[in-house]
Amino acid sequence: MEVKAKRGLRDESAPAKVSSSAGGSEHDSWEPETWQDDGSVGDAAREATARARGGEDAPVRERRMGDPSRLDPSWVQEVEREADARTSARYMERLAAATEALERDRYGDALRMVQSVLKNLPNVGAGHEVAGIALYRLGEWRKAAAELEKARALHPAPEQLPVLADCYRAMRRYREVDELWREIRETSPAPSVMAEGRIVAAGALADQGDIAGALKLLLRVADAPKRVRDYHLKQWYVIADLYDRSGDVVKARNFFKRVAAVDPRYADVSDRLSMLGRR
Repeated sequence: MEVKAKRGLRDESAPAKVSSSAGGSEHDSWEPETWQDDGSVGDAAREATARARGGEDAPVRERRMGDPSRLDPSWVQEVEREADARTSARYMERLAAATEALERDRYGDALRMVQSVLKNLPNVGAGHEVAGIALYRLGEWRKAAAELEKARALHPAPEQLPVLADCYRAMRRYREVDELWREIRETSPAPSVMAEGRIVAAGALADQGDIAGALKLLLRVADAPKRVRDYHLKQWYVIADLYDRSGDVVKARNFFKRVAAVDPRYADVSDRLSMLGRR
């Protein structure tokens, strides 16, 4: 469904209107910015959210909404540093609730829930990161980039960088995309974060008409690993899409087949193969 909207890979299709947020009317109503999208870092946004609740491999436990014990310890330390013992628990609950809202794709709710943290604890990077991811998911690229830049300055984390780069790509600020891709490579993050950064960098090249350059960047990691992860499927899908755009139907079909062999229900890969088969 995400891909069918525009033969790309963004995780959100039509951004929903945000209801009024606490503390002002900035998010009461907005018009989504126009951007023709060919890529996505939805997984990076999810990874940042997973980090907030203690990591992807954290045990799944049934807990009440807004349980601070699910927050990453570094986020807890940030809040405790900026707030007294009496109020820090309340702000941690708000952060936890906002993070859980992100997990449930309730981006407007997440943005509303984190407002008190942003207003009263402006030096807590975790609040800006949650707000940035929510705004990113809502398609508010400029506001998302502003919040993620604040988070980056206060509490740097590799998981933020592909999301921030994708915001700049959406705004056609390709120099910033290049700088962030360089920073991602230098930090040597987790393979999934590296893959998301590479997809954004390749997408920026393709946006500027350099499909050959985009393919060159992605083909460096196109070999099939022993254990295929979701980010491998995403890279192969983007390679297939780029080949399709370049007119190389045979190579496009081969990479779509590679994706379908692992997960025949991935995105719209079956439809893409059917269309390529008629050419």
